[in-house]
Amino acid sequence: MRPLYLLLLLLCLLFSYLPPGAGFLTGIGQRSDQYICARKGGTCNFSPCPLFTRIDGTCYRGKAKCCMP
Repeated sequence: MRPLYLLLLLLCLLFSYLPPGAGFLTGIGQRSDQYICARKGGTCNFSPCPLFTRIDGTCYRGKAKCCMP
């Protein structure tokens, strides 16, 4: 019976960190914009893009720029 209580406690602690209103299925199949930028060969910069690179999207939910060579 004690392991069951420990499992229940762990589940409650795990789900207590989710923001209110966050659905379990909203993030399935979606990649973060940082991942997409890195996958295309770019880098995420909060400052302006370096010379000889171009802006190709955003990172960190629109707070940074994806700079492509």
